[in-house]
Amino acid sequence: MKMQEVVEIAKERGVRPGRSKKADLIHLIQCAEGNCECYACETAESCDQYHCLWREDCLSDSKKMVYHI
Repeated sequence: MKMQEVVEIAKERGVRPGRSKKADLIHLIQCAEGNCECYACETAESCDQYHCLWREDCLSDSKKMVYHI
């Protein structure tokens, strides 16, 4: 999902995007929705939230973060 799409979703949810990075903005959206701020966390590979809006990007970004640590 492109950043502009994430910004639009944030605005729809009442979250001010500011200059947040993508992962940070998604965490803010998750928090505003009352969900766990789990986007791209180390346990993403075992996530069972198959209908999550962020799932595809989450799995991809979590792999990138693991390799950069």
